[in-house]
Amino acid sequence: MASISVEPGHDFDLAGKVAVVTGGSGALGAGMTRGLAEAGAKVAVVARRREVAESLCQDVSAAGGTAMAACADVFDRNQLLGARDAVLAAWGRIDVLVNAAGGNRPDSVVAGDRSLFDVTPEAFRGTLDLNLTGTFLSTQVFAEPMSRAGVGSIINISSMSAQKPLTRVVAYGTAKAGVENLTKWLAVHLATTHGPGIRVNAIAPGFYVGEQNRALLLEPDGTLTERGSQILEHTPMGRFGEPEDLVGTLLWLASDASRFVTGVVVPVDGGYSAFGGV
Repeated sequence: MASISVEPGHDFDLAGKVAVVTGGSGALGAGMTRGLAEAGAKVAVVARRREVAESLCQDVSAAGGTAMAACADVFDRNQLLGARDAVLAAWGRIDVLVNAAGGNRPDSVVAGDRSLFDVTPEAFRGTLDLNLTGTFLSTQVFAEPMSRAGVGSIINISSMSAQKPLTRVVAYGTAKAGVENLTKWLAVHLATTHGPGIRVNAIAPGFYVGEQNRALLLEPDGTLTERGSQILEHTPMGRFGEPEDLVGTLLWLASDASRFVTGVVVPVDGGYSAFGGV
């Protein structure tokens, strides 16, 4: 996969910027961490598993970038405050926040033997909290230095299931719809209350193969499952996304290239959201 080259001084250049990526050790988060570092940003990887975060940071350093592990659970405000303090102590500022922490709990999925009426409140709330509450708490914590500086870019991660409800993922789709509404609310509030230099946008990825959904999309031998086939039949580009496919949009939203863009949700989905099925 070709990398994106950014010339110093270009609007897309992030040299001297500090970025925080929650869920930074996940499949999509790691790809975005690498993309931000390649564009010149110093990147703090916020994740629960320190060893995974540190391994990613070592990879970034080996490629010539700068990264640090700042471990925290996005459910825990005190842990997030500790991670923020570590970033500020190391680098003195926060310019970009990517809220990539998220996912789905298997017990909140309606499939197989589990009907709608079997999904427990705990399962539903767990998925809602991971995606929506975690985004809210992380923004509260990491955007506070941005509010004092009057400048910053917040990028939330939504999903195709936010605007086009998908079968099975009742809690996940609801949570991501909330993330999109929160994105727009924050865009208005932060710009009007703390200055127009603070922007909030979201990326809505299409279908990417990761640890959580691999078995739903691919058979053990790598062939498509029935659900995987249905998805690609409705994706005009005819393939699943790669983490690197998000980097161009991420750098645009993180950088001065999008200085007059706030409150939008950008699909990066191979045309899935544009396709009506016929």
